[in-house]
Amino acid sequence: MEVKDLKPALIWQCFDEITKVPRPSCHEEQIREYLLEFAKKHGIAAKTDKVGNVVMSKPATKGNESAPTVILQAHMDMVAEKNGDVEHDFLKDPIRTYIDGEWVKAKGTTLGADNGIGMAAALAVMIDDSLEHGTVEALFTINEEIGLEGAQNLGEDMISGKILVNLDSEDDGEIFVGCAGGIDTTAVFHYNRSFSPENFSYFKMSVSGLLGGHSGGDIHLGRANANKIVARFIWECSQKWDIEVSSFKGGNLRNAIPREAESVFGVHNDHREKVEEFLKVYSKDIKNEYKGVEPCVELKIESVERPEYCIDSATSLSLIRALYSAPHGVVSMSRDLENLVETSTNLAAVKMEGDDKIKVTTSQRSSVESRKNDIAGQVEAHFQLAGASVSHSDGYPGWAPNMESAIMKISADAYEELFAVKPAIKAIHAGLECGLFLSKYPELDMVSFGPTMTGVHSPDEQLLIPTVDKFWKHLALVLKKVAEL
Repeated sequence: MEVKDLKPALIWQCFDEITKVPRPSCHEEQIREYLLEFAKKHGIAAKTDKVGNVVMSKPATKGNESAPTVILQAHMDMVAEKNGDVEHDFLKDPIRTYIDGEWVKAKGTTLGADNGIGMAAALAVMIDDSLEHGTVEALFTINEEIGLEGAQNLGEDMISGKILVNLDSEDDGEIFVGCAGGIDTTAVFHYNRSFSPENFSYFKMSVSGLLGGHSGGDIHLGRANANKIVARFIWECSQKWDIEVSSFKGGNLRNAIPREAESVFGVHNDHREKVEEFLKVYSKDIKNEYKGVEPCVELKIESVERPEYCIDSATSLSLIRALYSAPHGVVSMSRDLENLVETSTNLAAVKMEGDDKIKVTTSQRSSVESRKNDIAGQVEAHFQLAGASVSHSDGYPGWAPNMESAIMKISADAYEELFAVKPAIKAIHAGLECGLFLSKYPELDMVSFGPTMTGVHSPDEQLLIPTVDKFWKHLALVLKKVAEL
């Protein structure tokens, strides 16, 4: 069986089509064209704004013309992550989906169910004539994964509804009414190139096989950070022997916990065998420290040819010390909502740029605005002490829970009516676009819900098939109940 053959048919067929359209962040041209062609094919009114967001509109079903308009919202882009041994061009190649028991997965890449399944649900509503609803607007935003650019720059008069259902959540049986705000902090090390010593032996030390995951939704799980593991090893080597660092790279996206990292470095020829022996000890320690958390972690060291250049000694030591000591993970838990992470930071990516720069990308989140700014300031001060120049993104606001929300009550009642169990009402540590929508449209009443996904923002991403049916039935009943208003 293929994904397109799953039930309910409309949502799965839409999702299958979406997986065939390349749509990494910043490259939504093809998915935007698909959406506009979809609207044209089905006679649906559609419009775009200057940044490329798309809104479709479907009239109310007969007798529901006076019902409140509901906005169904999802984002177009997906996180483009793949395993190191997988050949895949996210700008050209379709996602290779397959069914594994009750799960839909992708072969070695992210699946894009975040937020492809939300898009599919909105499109299915647009073409399903059996549903009962008031006017429905479907809002598809750009570049959510790299800074919520579409929500930040949503054009005036693109939406008219006062109720918004965000379709970007990942846990069946949970309705979200709040989220964390976020900000990115970037540190840049400027260095001089120096000729690599001839009497040194050079190695590439690498870490792979980590679970990674979403830097908001998975940060509390205590998973390993590949950048930290590599930096710690080289730092410990530097405490024993003189070292020369030629390169360091790890991680990719600001909102993903880094799964892989590597560094090329050298030690004097006299210590060659000691380095290899030390990795065996270090590897054993890491596997013991993350026992039960990172079952597939793999540390390797291999000899490499002497590189022509290294990073100057002062900068390389500053870099390694900064990466080793940089804060990463949960900073504090919420005092208001049980088991909710309040504040966190992610040491996301390290990349060499040109012949004289190393860029370190980090991301901070908090449901308390002042704490968000505080942890971003701490990260800034940390890298400033190491000699880096530091800058921040504009950031985005959190979404404060409204426990008197009418759409929250409708959504909760609908779920209980369908499945005879009360859904959990929660806030989420991940960033949703709702906070930005609320800043532009203060009168909006919003909730977020979706089917169960795990491993998002990593090649382990998977979508639980039975919960998609529940998600679809829930969404349909919510629309019906709003129409009855």
